[in-house]
Amino acid sequence: MASASTKVALSDGVVEGVRDGDFIRWRGIPYAAPPVGDLRFRSPEPAIPWTGVLAADSFGNAAPQNPKYALVERGKRQPVSEDSLIINVVAPGRTSEKPRAVMVFIHGGAYILGSTATPLYYGHDLVKRGDVIFVSMNYRLGPLGYGDFSQFSTEDRVFESNLGLRDQVKALEWVRDNIADFGGDPDNVTIFGESAGGNAVTTLMATPAAGGLFHRAIAESSAPMLTLHKHYADRWARKLTELLCADMGVDDVVTALNTASLAEIGRAGHRLARWVTKDTPGLLPYGPVVDGDYLPVSPVEAFADGTAHQVPMIIGTNRNEGTLFKRLPDGMLSTEESITAMFANTEPDAQERITGSYGEKLTSKEMVQFGGDYIFWVGTVAVTQGHSEHAPTYAYRYDFAPRLMKWLGLGATHASELFAIFGIYRGPAGRLLTAVGDRRDALRVTAEMQDQWLSFAKTGEPLESWPRYTPKVRATRIFDRHSYVEVDPWRARREAWSGFGDYAAKIPGAEKATEEMENV
Repeated sequence: MASASTKVALSDGVVEGVRDGDFIRWRGIPYAAPPVGDLRFRSPEPAIPWTGVLAADSFGNAAPQNPKYALVERGKRQPVSEDSLIINVVAPGRTSEKPRAVMVFIHGGAYILGSTATPLYYGHDLVKRGDVIFVSMNYRLGPLGYGDFSQFSTEDRVFESNLGLRDQVKALEWVRDNIADFGGDPDNVTIFGESAGGNAVTTLMATPAAGGLFHRAIAESSAPMLTLHKHYADRWARKLTELLCADMGVDDVVTALNTASLAEIGRAGHRLARWVTKDTPGLLPYGPVVDGDYLPVSPVEAFADGTAHQVPMIIGTNRNEGTLFKRLPDGMLSTEESITAMFANTEPDAQERITGSYGEKLTSKEMVQFGGDYIFWVGTVAVTQGHSEHAPTYAYRYDFAPRLMKWLGLGATHASELFAIFGIYRGPAGRLLTAVGDRRDALRVTAEMQDQWLSFAKTGEPLESWPRYTPKVRATRIFDRHSYVEVDPWRARREAWSGFGDYAAKIPGAEKATEEMENV
């Protein structure tokens, strides 16, 4: 029988949670040792055991990031620190005759921002509707989590790659070893995430060390092509350390990486990000690295050849992914120049074929759609097709947008499905979003998406209204005011993009690009 006690004895020590209405929540439990000092830029080590009772009543620190991104409510920012590798658990406040299904959420934020303390990610509504255990985790971000400085390793100082990814695996190992004490079933774990969190899901599917740590996966707006080829990771690490050493007034890279303050790393990381978006349109500076070791091949390749973990998967994108970024300078492929530069680095012969599928001439609106499709949808289609040949796969597109979001020019933009998944439309924020109508539709979409996600987490299958995706019958669930199944949506566009490979793996001229960078 699953206990409803707030006090739980773990292998590292006893934690005391908080009873909150119909829930019990535990916040800020260490799942790894603080990655500070000699552990900076190293794989996560086991958590340091504690004596007495740990009060698991606050989220603690966010991973290092620009403090403005750590705003958790009006006028309140979460502190940032390298000591931030924590995990949180929410459980129903009543006992259960059997262990509950576990849903582990991985937050997004382009691998440079985000925290489990964001109220959107509390998970209470899913726990209440589904009688499940909800888990969320922090992981290292930016240069500290996704900078690959392994080329600078010495006999005395080792730097490892894919640290944020390793953190996520470590957190899943914690779930395997401890979740039963919270009433969860370690043999029924679903990972799900959105944006960078969705990319983390598709990357974990291709990470050998994650094998057996989860049993189902849900990838929302994954951008699976945005894992980095090793030559880009190395190139950008050299650029960042060049900036860092110049700012610190030191010549030795190892000294700089060991002793740099968070502010110094943050400034260098921000300057690198601005340089990358101009130098290589369509790529982001931070993300999992195909290092041939911890991440042997790109996720797109792993799904195609069947080496990804063969667990059931839900995967999809939103209809208007790019609109959220259209006002950000260099945020997306939103100009003719950036689109031409992107194709010049990948498949120049494909430009006319692909852009032609959006119209005779790309308008500003169509360029925004193109950018969103390239970053999020194209790789998702490739992953969906590849995985469907080896394991149960369910595809979706999220089309629902309240009138207010349409009037704002956003539509069903990036991340907007989270309002339904986390039940936001049921609360005050949802009333504001539907102030000009659509509340009934919003609640209907919320109920359906939650029921689909929860059914999948519990059984490995969504509801009967959602058939499997196969390469021959590309059945896709369209979530909208009145949801339906469509076969091969955006077929002409999909066929135009067909064959457009993994961005990083396709880019030729790595040595020439490196020489050009060194001359900057």
